[in-house]
Amino acid sequence: MNSTLETLDWIVLAGYFAILLGIAWWVISQKNKTTEDYFLAGRNVGWFVIGASIFASNIGSEHVVGLAGTGAESGMPMAHYELHAWIVLLLGWFFLPFYMRSGAFTMPEFLEKRFDSRSRWFLSIFSIAGYVLTKVSVTIYAGGIVVSQLMGIDFLTGAIITVVITGLYTILGGMKAVVYTEAFQTVVLLIGASAITVMGLNAVGGWNELKATAGSTHFDMWRPANDPDFPWTGLLFGGTIVGIWYWCTDQYIVQRTLAANNIKIGRRGAIFGAFLKLAPIFLFLIPGIIAFALRKKGLITYEKSDQVFPTLVSYLLPTGLKGLVVGGLMAALMSSLASVFNSASTLFTVDIFKKIYPNSPEIKLVRIGKMATGLIVVLGMLWIPIMDKIGGGVLYQYLQNVQAYIAPPITAVFVLGILWKRINALGAIATLFYGLITGTLRIILELYKENLSGFAFWFADVNFSHYAIFNFLACVVVCIVVSLLTPKPSEEQIKGLTLGTLSPEQRKANRESYSLIDVIISLLLVAVVISILVYFRG
Repeated sequence: MNSTLETLDWIVLAGYFAILLGIAWWVISQKNKTTEDYFLAGRNVGWFVIGASIFASNIGSEHVVGLAGTGAESGMPMAHYELHAWIVLLLGWFFLPFYMRSGAFTMPEFLEKRFDSRSRWFLSIFSIAGYVLTKVSVTIYAGGIVVSQLMGIDFLTGAIITVVITGLYTILGGMKAVVYTEAFQTVVLLIGASAITVMGLNAVGGWNELKATAGSTHFDMWRPANDPDFPWTGLLFGGTIVGIWYWCTDQYIVQRTLAANNIKIGRRGAIFGAFLKLAPIFLFLIPGIIAFALRKKGLITYEKSDQVFPTLVSYLLPTGLKGLVVGGLMAALMSSLASVFNSASTLFTVDIFKKIYPNSPEIKLVRIGKMATGLIVVLGMLWIPIMDKIGGGVLYQYLQNVQAYIAPPITAVFVLGILWKRINALGAIATLFYGLITGTLRIILELYKENLSGFAFWFADVNFSHYAIFNFLACVVVCIVVSLLTPKPSEEQIKGLTLGTLSPEQRKANRESYSLIDVIISLLLVAVVISILVYFRG
């Protein structure tokens, strides 16, 4: 792609960076004096910025490139994951009121309020390690590849430039710099990717011609339950379990809604983010199918799936617009990276450092937060050479599987903990450790499954999305059985944190936190999700 960028493209790209850094500078000039300022943007962020930030945090450069490649190779099955938009509604309508009522800064802190400090320590350490080894590493690797291709520089230089720029404004500006730059990046990404879809449809001859050329298989979301890659049962039910963990319990996403100053604004941000979550189907998956059709027509060529998006940019877009799309790719990369830097530093500062040193003054906690972000940036950079040796394609697929291994216990603990007041601290920690042990065992056995037989081979070989279903059900059983065999939690401790302990005043406040328009828009989104599921049925 670097050979196709012309002077006007570079001017547009420079303009993108100028605006981005201008926003960051404006935010940085407003000093962060408290942890609430630095980690939750002073809890004063509007619904539009929250929704845009949720979307931008989710869409990384590896997401853009990978989803287009998947669309070209396999068609629509991966759209199931993008239709998790309805799960984002669950965050706003079901989970967020409990989180905000608790006053928690982080998800581990909420677990401590609902259960005890053991659950908080577990989730804090588990999340930070997971961020550094998965989210940071994958995003940096994919970003290095993208930047090196676009700029015509080597991988290592491209990765370091990206990490340093993103890390700098995240350290200096905190959460506020992250969410406001993400709002701008979302607009750039949506405009740039929309241009690809519109011009691609025009090049292929329209929607009907695309369907005729690509074939019905590429437009079928519903593969058989025994499909080795995309079983509909796994995508629908296993995907939901993973989706609830990612969208409703992971600090990386939830922190955006906690930046609102009340439940109504946070919920509306989640609703807006849910609508934006539908966009990748039309902005990345469909262009992948367009590339497949254009190749069948002999209009473009590409060797590997990760070349699909760059090839479309080169073939379809005029000078100037290419620069905007490149800016969109950079936006996707930098927004995801900034989000994970900020979330990891929040977890370290609030859930580990403040726990050990509870009397630390606010200004010191902000300084520790900046240092923690810097440390995570350094760890990410140290990881780059290792990532380069491992290789991106295999690792990305592997990490998709890992999500299905770590999600079931966390989803079970959060959902049961809110739904049923009888679930206690012992049930929660037993479930978390059970899930950690079985997930680790699955990873180990999967690496050596050629040497296994019987149940051990089945356990290692079953589709990862089906594994998520089985393990979630087992986690539910563990959580319920251990809780029922041990003393019930104190009513005073869990008051307002479960459905069964809400006071009449809290229920009334809940009803007053939304209007008819919130309900109508949410139902409209559910109707759109169902319509897409029905339309792409082969």
